[in-house]
Amino acid sequence: MVNSENIGDIREIKGVGERLYQKIMTSFGGEEEFLRVVQNFEVDRIAEIDGVSQRKAVEMVNTVLGNPSLEFLKTDTCFSIYQDILDKILQFTSTQYGKNRIQLLNPGQDEESLKMSVDFVMDMKNSLENLPIKEIRGLLRKIGSTIHPKPKYNPSQAILIENKEDYHRLIEQKLNSYHPIISSDELSNLEDYEFIIYLYSDGLIDLGDAAHVAMVNNSSPYYEIVPDTVLSFFKENYSLLLNIYKIKKILGRDTVIKDVLDVLDLPSSACFDEDVFNQIVDEARKRGDEKLKEAIKQVDLQGEEILDLLNSAMPGKLQKIFDEVIKEARQEIKNKTGCSFDPFIQKYPIEVDEEELERVKRQEIAKRNVAEFEEKVKAAIRLSELKKDVEEEIREIYQFDYEFALGCFAHYYDLQPPQMGDGYSFQGGIHLNLALKEKIQKIDYDLKTPDNVVLLTGANSGGKTTLLETLAQIVIMTHMGLPVCAQEAQVQVTDELYFFSKKRAMDAGAFESFLNTFMPIVTRDSHKLILLDELEAITELEAAVKIIASFLDYIRDSDSYAVIVTHMAREILKYSDVRVDGIEAQGLDRDYNLIVDRTPRINYFAKSTPELILRRMYEKSDGRLKEIYGEMLEKFS
Repeated sequence: MVNSENIGDIREIKGVGERLYQKIMTSFGGEEEFLRVVQNFEVDRIAEIDGVSQRKAVEMVNTVLGNPSLEFLKTDTCFSIYQDILDKILQFTSTQYGKNRIQLLNPGQDEESLKMSVDFVMDMKNSLENLPIKEIRGLLRKIGSTIHPKPKYNPSQAILIENKEDYHRLIEQKLNSYHPIISSDELSNLEDYEFIIYLYSDGLIDLGDAAHVAMVNNSSPYYEIVPDTVLSFFKENYSLLLNIYKIKKILGRDTVIKDVLDVLDLPSSACFDEDVFNQIVDEARKRGDEKLKEAIKQVDLQGEEILDLLNSAMPGKLQKIFDEVIKEARQEIKNKTGCSFDPFIQKYPIEVDEEELERVKRQEIAKRNVAEFEEKVKAAIRLSELKKDVEEEIREIYQFDYEFALGCFAHYYDLQPPQMGDGYSFQGGIHLNLALKEKIQKIDYDLKTPDNVVLLTGANSGGKTTLLETLAQIVIMTHMGLPVCAQEAQVQVTDELYFFSKKRAMDAGAFESFLNTFMPIVTRDSHKLILLDELEAITELEAAVKIIASFLDYIRDSDSYAVIVTHMAREILKYSDVRVDGIEAQGLDRDYNLIVDRTPRINYFAKSTPELILRRMYEKSDGRLKEIYGEMLEKFS
């Protein structure tokens, strides 16, 4: 659990002052909710606040959780290697939650926690052997952030209430964001709205025979009054839920999402299409006219029947024809619309009774609206029962994306669990940047007491820097609770890691600054691993030798470890007694590339490579330039 006293720490982050701090607290409604968000690693929610970037949000969570990166990674090069490790894992993440969690992976020192973390990642790696990795990654890429839709206001429908108490309750539930709330005093005409939700208690409002009203008891929950309060969430997240269901099905995990999809996929009452309705009536009318025309041609009227027509009466023969034709037209309309009514006036051509047609259309719209509302209420009741479980399953898959990314990282880079003990050693180690390439030599190395300080010598481009970076990667990954890129490795959990990269020669001021920064490190009372890559350029040769020798003596007599890449091993040994290892080039291949055994030889002075480089230049040159390189080579014989 996070202690609330840590909250104040975020104000010490650059760019987070009192004003932004108060904005964050206001946004979450106080420290308690902010702490809950931090504990759930909900970086996105923090980043949604105006003025807070994603990077700043990650920094805030790290600060509150007290993650110890700054205590362990002591140089920019260390941070660069650490960030490169994170970037490689991030390539396997798909969700923003997964990316946030990876960025919150920090080095720690608690051995038990680190071992548990390594075991967890290895379990994930092993579980991938029986899973369709590509298929799962494809589905995870479709998992976006959960959509929380804003209310859609529909003024054509209204909520009718009987008392002020119901009004205030609906306002508190923000149901006025969906429909207007009206009372009987405001309802001058029921036809003002296409649909009315009557929230009754006593049921005293006289609605007559209105068909576009749904009765809902005022004690009903909010989603039975406005079902879209629940339905909109599920509809907007349908694609998300479908892909989560597919993932969980592959994983063989229990899920309620199938029930949700079944509810959402249920056929709903078809919306009333006024244009289609009008078209059906008109087509029936036209067919009736054609039938009348053909039937009347066959009629033989007698004198009395003609007199009936003159007296505006319909002869029996014609009446029978009209009755049959209009009956068939009505049946045709009923078959196609489900409505039984007579929209025709008995004339030729047949006329449509527009008032009757409009009445029926309003009635049909009302019936469809009521039926649709009842379907929505039924669905909302069921989905509200499932919502908590669904939200938990969404969080579960976000968490799975994070875990799956770690498993994929370990799987594709063939990572293995390190052992935690004294000193540093590894067999079959390889730099992460080379691990996915073919035919790359893996290396072994050992750094243990009493040889806790080592000078590393050898060929230019022979892999000395790569060895240091590989060791740094193994150490950092172990402290992050990750398996490492080596077949076997032993790592001592330490307090601090330093990595000083190659630097060009410094002037006097820069040299003094370097001493002020660097030398206190060797006297600090802490366990540390120090990696130095050709620091002799800090000053003139003789001074550099003495400074490095003094540095070595301090480290050798402590509980710390150091590896120093240098070309001055023989000179340094005049002032300090430490182990010397070597990486030596063995010759040139057919293409004149250096042949190097990149695993250092212990207690061995490696030769440098100028002669081999000259030989390569000689073989690749011609003319006068080749003669010059040849003359140089003679001096090595």
